Amino acid sequence: MIRNPFLRTLTRVSLVCLFPPSALDKIVNRQQALQQASSGPLPDPALLLDLGIAVETIAPLMIVMEKRDREAAVVLAGFCAATALLYHQFWTYDDLMVQDGKSEGREHLWEFLKNFGLVGGLMTVALEHRPRPPRPAPPVQRRPAPNPARKAQIPPRARYTAFR
Repeated sequence: MIRNPFLRTLTRVSLVCLFPPSALDKIVNRQQALQQASSGPLPDPALLLDLGIAVETIAPLMIVMEKRDREAAVVLAGFCAATALLYHQFWTYDDLMVQDGKSEGREHLWEFLKNFGLVGGLMTVALEHRPRPPRPAPPVQRRPAPNPARKAQIPPRARYTAFR
C-alpha cells in the first residue's frame, strides 16, 4: 500500500489514464467503434459499445477518487480481459512471425499483452492490503478501590454476640 497520498493518486491516475480518452474516441468515432465491436463474437454491438463507454468513463474516476475502487478495478480488469480475449486473438493470424512488413497478428499480440498488463495493475488495486482501522478500546469498568480499613472490621455477626 502506498501511504503517500500524492504518490498513491499519481500511480492510480497513471494506471487508468488510458480509459477516459478511449471512451471519448468511441463517442467521437462511433461508426468505426461499432465496426470493431461487431467484429467480435458477442451480439448487439451498440449495447456493448455503450457499456464499454460507461465502464471506461466511470470506473477510472472511482479508482482515482478511491470510492468503491476495488469493485471498479475488478470491473475494469474484466473489461480489459474480455477485450483481449474476444477482440485481439493474435493466435488466429498467420502473419504473426513475418519478419519484414506489417503484421496484423503482431499488432493484436501487443494489444493483447497491453490489456493483460492493465489487468495485472488493476488487480493490484483490487487486492491491495489495507490495514484495518484500529478498534476503539472497550470502556473501562472501574471497581472501587479496596479499602484496607474494611478488612480490619469485625464481621457483623461477631459484633453483637457479646451482648446476647
